[in-house]
Amino acid sequence: MKDEFIGKIGVWGQRRYNHLKATKPSVVNVMRMNKNLIPYLQSVDEQADEMFFQLVKQIAKKEGITEQLKQRDQMAWVREMNGVRNRAIEIVTKEIINI
Repeated sequence: MKDEFIGKIGVWGQRRYNHLKATKPSVVNVMRMNKNLIPYLQSVDEQADEMFFQLVKQIAKKEGITEQLKQRDQMAWVREMNGVRNRAIEIVTKEIINI
């Protein structure tokens, strides 16, 4: 079965789908037959997206990455925020996507 629906799913849902397809293809097929695969993936995407943005805020606050830093040294702010985003991606991937 083709994956035409995947364009309707966000990046986190796509990652979860790819993980399930690779590790548990029978689960994916059962969910397709029951017509709950897309709602499930959309739900995973929403949860992961919310967790990601909350983690970025929390980590940045904890590490003192502020708007003042952004105004003072924009490249340092970008560097620090990229590190924060990468850590948040790792956490969400481990906790929600289960890779």
